[in-house]
Amino acid sequence: MNIFIVGPMGSGKTTVGKIVAGELFLDFHDTDTTIENNTGVSIDWIFDLEGEDGFRKRETSVLKNLVALNSIVLATGGGIIIEEQNRELLASRGTVFYLHTPLETQIERTAKDKDRPLLKDKDPRKILTELQEARQTQYEEVADHIIDTENKSGSEVANEIVKLVKNYG
Repeated sequence: MNIFIVGPMGSGKTTVGKIVAGELFLDFHDTDTTIENNTGVSIDWIFDLEGEDGFRKRETSVLKNLVALNSIVLATGGGIIIEEQNRELLASRGTVFYLHTPLETQIERTAKDKDRPLLKDKDPRKILTELQEARQTQYEEVADHIIDTENKSGSEVANEIVKLVKNYG
């Protein structure tokens, strides 16, 4: 059983993923953390040096390795669904949960975070709106379940996922 969590930045993928993994006694992985551990540098640094294209290639490579594992919960980067190959990998190797998150919540949660290369030195509302418009369909396409995160804590969202997994698992 593999559980993959997708959604925009600030949707709580990592927080929720760790809770779900703990509840279901599964190993937790995060694509961004794995990339940073493999390279020894931050995502921000990779974006600066290699651009978004370079980062996306690394992301796909890491995803291929992670989806080959069993009994994991995987929190993905917000843009992982851009590549069709990544959507296919996710859909074919586990159950995909999309954390649907209102724009205002994303803005609040990302406001103080300086490690968001796509938001660096830009208007967060504008960028997050554009990303949501560009990616919404792809998130929905790959998702087995859409979880609305509005006004819910990470624990509440995680509990919804755990219930779904136990009912359908």
